[in-house]
Amino acid sequence: MPEIQDKSLVASAKRIESIDILRGIVMVIMALDHIRDFFHITANSANPLDLETTTPFLYFTRWITHYCAPIFVFLTGISAYLQSLRKSTSELSGFLIKRGLWFAFMEITVICFALTFDPFFHKIPLQTIWAIGTSMVLLGFVVRLPFGLILSLGLLIVFGHNLLDYPEANPDFKTNLLWDLLHKSNWKGFEIAKGHSFAIVYPLLPWAGLMMLGYCTGVFYEPKFSARDRNRIFLRFGFGLLLLFFALRFANIYGDPFPWSFQSIPLKTFGSFMDVHKYPPSLMYMCITIGPALLLLTWLENFENRFTKTIQIYGRTAFFYYILHFYFMHFAAWILFYWRGHTYQQALVASKELPLMYLLPGEGFSLPAVYLIWIVLVAILFPICKWYDAYKTNHKEKWWLSYI
Repeated sequence: MPEIQDKSLVASAKRIESIDILRGIVMVIMALDHIRDFFHITANSANPLDLETTTPFLYFTRWITHYCAPIFVFLTGISAYLQSLRKSTSELSGFLIKRGLWFAFMEITVICFALTFDPFFHKIPLQTIWAIGTSMVLLGFVVRLPFGLILSLGLLIVFGHNLLDYPEANPDFKTNLLWDLLHKSNWKGFEIAKGHSFAIVYPLLPWAGLMMLGYCTGVFYEPKFSARDRNRIFLRFGFGLLLLFFALRFANIYGDPFPWSFQSIPLKTFGSFMDVHKYPPSLMYMCITIGPALLLLTWLENFENRFTKTIQIYGRTAFFYYILHFYFMHFAAWILFYWRGHTYQQALVASKELPLMYLLPGEGFSLPAVYLIWIVLVAILFPICKWYDAYKTNHKEKWWLSYI
């Protein structure tokens, strides 16, 4: 990609605000899924997408949060391209690699402890921030390639990685650490030392491909594209991805490792049709999430009110918010655990089966109560995030703030 010498050629504040707003929306929705994990009565005993045991309300609660990770990864790619408008290629490459390594480190330390409350780190789940961090490291190397090659690589990965589903479907197929790191998410623990293991929840390959496509999408935020041109392009891409989703999903041949099937009632059939694979994210999963994301970016660019000004605070402080919301949730779960009369020994026994410590299967609240807890948590975090956003804005000279 050619260097951009004119540092004034950067996207306008309004364009960046639309990205922050969408990022803020998915961060708020994300908290709902995590609140459900910590506080819903069936969170640790049943699959909310199991058509035989779920309810429409519970299914929706889990399904809507599918939008969070892919949109965040996609927007991270766009943001990386926006960085390229004011950084040289070598500066951008170094920044992405260092920030990606920092994210990976935070995943296995600060975020892992927030999830497990285990000071000895017996189990380390490699999840969202790990996937984002490792994808950023890879993107840090890839940005040195010609733009067309980056686009081709991203398209090849996103549209082609489901070819790997066919050998994986063979009952005799055996994976190894490298394969699991790249594509297969089977939650299998890999032992680091006696009593200590890690599990790959978010494999690298499809997430990295999606981030590359996000990076290439960032080109439409260059000043040479008017808002009208960009919106027209995003509308075409967004509706195109939705059409591709419905066409391929209906064909039931390619794009997701688990085909849908007709059920006893139409509502369950619809649930089967929409239940696309997240671990790793299938082509169908990415089409049904990124398509609407592009449509929302088009709408949000020309939409501003009190809600958008509020929600963008969460988007501007996304990583800070992400860390805080886990500690708030788990601390509340810790209090409830002992308030119910449980002991630390019970927590140790339960943690052998569940990655989240101080939770027991069958304990929790109803789904309406989960929504209430969600609203309260998001509201509590708003003034903290608003303060941090102001602090970042007023202390741009502090380089480390760009890593949080």
